[in-house]
Amino acid sequence: MRKLLSVAIILITGFVFIGRLFYMQVVDTSFVGLSENNAISVDYDYPQRGYIFDRNGELLVSNQPSYDVMAIPRDIEPFDTLEFSGLLNISIERLEKQLDKAKIYSPRLPSVIVPQLTKDEFAFLQEKMRKYEGFYIQKRSLRDYKTKNSASELGYISEVTNAEVDNLPYYKSGDLIGRSGVEKQYEEVLRGVKGVKYTQKDRFNRNIGPYKEGIYDTLPVKGKDITLTLDAKLQAYGEKLMQGKHGGIVAIEPSSGEIISLVTAPTYDPALLVGRKRSKNFTKLWYDTINKPLLNRGLQAMYPPGSPFKALTGLIALEENVIDTKETIGCHMGFRYGRKSKMGCHSHASPLSMTPALAQSCNTYFAKSYRRVIDKYDKASDGMDAWSNHLKSFGLGGFLGNDLPVGQPGRVPNGDYYDKWYPGGRWTSTYTLSNAIGQGEVLATPIQLANFTAAIANRGWFYTPHILKEIDDKPIKDEKFIQKNQTTINREHFDPIVEGMFGVYEYGTARFLQIPEVEICGKTGTAENFTKIDGERTQLTDHSIFIAFAPKDDPKIAIAVVVENGYWGSRFAGRIASLMIEKYLKEEISRKDLEKWVLEHSLEEEYAKPYSGEPFRINQ
Repeated sequence: MRKLLSVAIILITGFVFIGRLFYMQVVDTSFVGLSENNAISVDYDYPQRGYIFDRNGELLVSNQPSYDVMAIPRDIEPFDTLEFSGLLNISIERLEKQLDKAKIYSPRLPSVIVPQLTKDEFAFLQEKMRKYEGFYIQKRSLRDYKTKNSASELGYISEVTNAEVDNLPYYKSGDLIGRSGVEKQYEEVLRGVKGVKYTQKDRFNRNIGPYKEGIYDTLPVKGKDITLTLDAKLQAYGEKLMQGKHGGIVAIEPSSGEIISLVTAPTYDPALLVGRKRSKNFTKLWYDTINKPLLNRGLQAMYPPGSPFKALTGLIALEENVIDTKETIGCHMGFRYGRKSKMGCHSHASPLSMTPALAQSCNTYFAKSYRRVIDKYDKASDGMDAWSNHLKSFGLGGFLGNDLPVGQPGRVPNGDYYDKWYPGGRWTSTYTLSNAIGQGEVLATPIQLANFTAAIANRGWFYTPHILKEIDDKPIKDEKFIQKNQTTINREHFDPIVEGMFGVYEYGTARFLQIPEVEICGKTGTAENFTKIDGERTQLTDHSIFIAFAPKDDPKIAIAVVVENGYWGSRFAGRIASLMIEKYLKEEISRKDLEKWVLEHSLEEEYAKPYSGEPFRINQ
């Protein structure tokens, strides 16, 4: 009986509670528009924003107290503007401008007059505020960065605009909102829920107690903590290696699609965008047109992929059954086509089959393979469509769907693209031959390069890259990030490509970058860099590109590195990729001479040259 009685009490209590909630939310509408009622004052209690951790539990972002001087225009009584502006450390003109702005927003609702006071400023003002009716100090929390890295990825928060207040019901004037990075992407998770307190006022505008005994009051709910997939130590190391260089590094865990490093260079200290100097610092970063520190090159800069693209050219040729792994093709320092055209190539053994051709980066081999794919079809546009569709299955030529708020789709042309350039279909495979080696009209972002490298490491599939790992210690369950994406290439065709990429380190173009006791598969790339100067297409210093994954048969990391104006693939990008892989897999760097070379070599003089090029205006 006691057991049944306990159950009955619990059920009755539950029904009463549900009934009360139903009455308050559906039947009793008296709370609607409380904030518009002159007899009710509404005060908000702002929650702590959720913390951000790296994949190993290292705290990256927490909170610090901040204080805003607020005003309710209708409650303001005459005061000494000169004295008060002096206390606030602002000009009279600034004070009057903020008050006018507050009146326009709402005479009854609070507005920020001076944001983000320090602890010392708050302590100084706290006792003096009693003299100024209609003004009060509102406590909030600002971000407290525990790292000097990952600024673009973490993002920043700032005050909402008037348009956002009008369109987003949750936000009031003076509220803070995520502006970029994960702060923006996961704003609703991180922000928490504001607490609300309704206070009854008499006809003299004096507080007379809680409205309806506080039944509508709520407590603040702290934002949820999130764990990112980033490795903070690897991230810091990548930014260190990229000092004095422009470009991006993206590293992915092939087995999960988790982004373990996303470096953009140059970058900045995330603390610059916190506090009252945020606006000034942001303006300075925004107008830095040479370094473009606010541009996330790992996600937004589009480059010709260069020779790493040959791995995909080989896979498509095998899938289209226009070549096999045993056939050899001769190369005599290049491939001649048409009457006078020639695609040059560097010196290497000849003839070559597919695996050594990839290891030695033979332009001739992959140009012929590409041409056979296009010429297999009756119309060049149909062949181009088939080629394009294969590439898109690797995540190229479109937005990957990763959980970061910025990005670029890259470019993978299809038949329609060239039909517009050559009306009437008067074009053949030779018109587009540069595509075979990752030049021509093909463009890709570093994250796309890393993603197709992960797909090769997995022998034909990949997870959509993502940066969120857990919310409040619970793994993400978004189908988008836990469902495999299959490429159009059969698994059997990947083995010779993987062996060719392994040969790059064993005897090919990156043989001097081997890591002791680690089997690495990679591909060097030298991407031609063009821009327009006075209306003419002008070639600038080549970009250095490198992709790799390791270990060969149990891949833990797939990486892409792009160093703008870095000459050739193994010079900068290859060295950096090799060091990043060793740091991640072994935690310590054994090749100190290699590390020293990267740290001591800068490209700042290259970027200071006139017309050094723009990182996302390549091959336009």
